[in-house]
Amino acid sequence: MAVKRIAAKMDVVTAARMRIKNVFSNNLPVYYSFSGGKDSLVIADIILKLIRAGEIDPKLLTVIFIDEEAMYGSVIEIVEDWRKRFILAGATFFWYCIEVKHFSAYNQLTSDESYTCWDSTKSDVWVRQPPPFAIRNHPSLRPGLDNYQSFLPKVTMDGIMLVGVRASESVQRLQYMAQLNLGTKGSITNKNFIYPIYDWSSTDVWLYLKENNVDIPIVYMWMYQVGVTKNALRISQLFSVDCIGSIIHVSKYEPGLWERVLRREPNAYLATLYWDTELYRRSSGQRRKQEDQKDFKALVVKMLFKEPDKHFTTPLTKTVAEQYRKAFLRHDGIARQRDYRKMHDALVAGDPKLRTLRAINMDIYSAYAEYAKTFRKHKRGGEHDARV
Repeated sequence: MAVKRIAAKMDVVTAARMRIKNVFSNNLPVYYSFSGGKDSLVIADIILKLIRAGEIDPKLLTVIFIDEEAMYGSVIEIVEDWRKRFILAGATFFWYCIEVKHFSAYNQLTSDESYTCWDSTKSDVWVRQPPPFAIRNHPSLRPGLDNYQSFLPKVTMDGIMLVGVRASESVQRLQYMAQLNLGTKGSITNKNFIYPIYDWSSTDVWLYLKENNVDIPIVYMWMYQVGVTKNALRISQLFSVDCIGSIIHVSKYEPGLWERVLRREPNAYLATLYWDTELYRRSSGQRRKQEDQKDFKALVVKMLFKEPDKHFTTPLTKTVAEQYRKAFLRHDGIARQRDYRKMHDALVAGDPKLRTLRAINMDIYSAYAEYAKTFRKHKRGGEHDARV
């Protein structure tokens, strides 16, 4: 689906404030999903300033933090600080340390690719202990089965939830935001989520934090120092594929962190061996030169159709492989070598949420649409070209 961008008549900060004020004007319970990351800190600062200015009612606000157990210490320090600020401002703050399910990039070579935060059967090897004020269970939670995305709608269904998701973070999110028709009737689809900073860029976020003197977790600076690019700074749960490349180096700044992670997830040692390989969606310049000679379409065919039992051994990987098989057949004839390379790398590294596949689909369709447009133009001019 093509996405049309339209310039707004106000700056993004003014727009975000207006959206938040509009949410509170409904006089319904307002829930804010807070993570301690850069995006959520922006929304937190805007909310707190609106409360202090008397423009929104703090009694309507409940801040929710899903503690993922394996988190950087500096992130937890920031969340603790903001918990105090929100409570002093008159809002409610729920700090959940519950058994929500995550995908673990460390376990993708085993029969179970999942990881359960605060697993009650592994309390002796938790990465850290929950704070004394944490909520440890909830009647709406299915321990070990629900992820936080499925849990949050259950506990916020009587109100509206603010979420710090931005369209510029990925192609998939851009398309999702475009499909919401934000600002119109039914814009929150069948969910009660509102995205106050959906149209902010990464530069907007960092500029706001700087100009408003908002403290950030120091781990962001550590990541930047070890070479993580500005757009790739992620402080999510430490077993996610987004954090593997950085935790190998950042653990040096936080004594004992890597040892606790390894004790909690013994397969984490794989990251030290293969973090800079296609297993974790990385590729060195030297290997890219060697791989330029490979026939990635043939490799994908081999994995998906000739040797599926060898490459996909768990229920999850088999489900993912089935979706890739459908996409392969659907795109046959219009996909390029680069698309098959992306498919191959995703199948090797794992794509449990099918985010990479959705991006590949969009890239193929967009490229083919552009090719068709160019072809028609050349044909009208009496010229023909072949698609590479």
